Amino acid sequence: MTIIKEKKSVVPACDVATLNELEALVKAVDSVKGIGGYKVGFSLALPYGLPAVVKAIRVHSRKPIIYDHQKAGTDIPDTGAQFAAACAAAGVDAVILFPQAGPETEKAWIQHCQKAGLKIIVGGEMTHPAFLAKDGGFISDDAPRRIYELAASLGVTDFVVPGNKPDKIRFYKEIIEKAGCASPVFYSPGLVTQGGDVTEGARAAGERWHAIIGRALYGAGDAAAVRAAAEKLCAKLANSV
Repeated sequence: MTIIKEKKSVVPACDVATLNELEALVKAVDSVKGIGGYKVGFSLALPYGLPAVVKAIRVHSRKPIIYDHQKAGTDIPDTGAQFAAACAAAGVDAVILFPQAGPETEKAWIQHCQKAGLKIIVGGEMTHPAFLAKDGGFISDDAPRRIYELAASLGVTDFVVPGNKPDKIRFYKEIIEKAGCASPVFYSPGLVTQGGDVTEGARAAGERWHAIIGRALYGAGDAAAVRAAAEKLCAKLANSV
């Protein structure tokens, strides 16, 4: 049931503007040891449609495709069925939910995705400043904890945690394990360009952790430079134990 077979990997965040750029990115890095899968979002899904995005990746890779709706799970409970059906039909392997609309929506969207055969990754805290109320944001300070606890109680084993906040990774890891998920798998954005360090993130998360890397990869330059950046990041991750 694991999304990515490797215990630790780099997952390119494919937030590029065109399908040609997407194919060039995947082609450049797919054979690099340590690339675990690909995360795609609205920058491609909106202009091209999610099925076309999946098709473009599948030209060059059989690795897992994770769809990040940025942010899914923030609507009413019933629309989770439509979201799950669309993602499953498009052929993605997993979806990321950030269910900030409350526990009823979180429960319903998780269950709809489970019924559709999708693997689920749930996020609670984001990487940017002024997110939680104590930092000037709109989200209550205990919301991420409650989101993670409910997800774990519903059988979710994969979670997004902020890579530029290693102390929070440790905190949420403990919370999730106490909620009944004995072997959680973590995914972290917020690395490199947002200040997070791959080595620190890996050590905070424990045995299973996947580094989500965007601009530091697709913004590295030509194909050779992108591949070199991927090799460097994967090597750093492999040496972070």
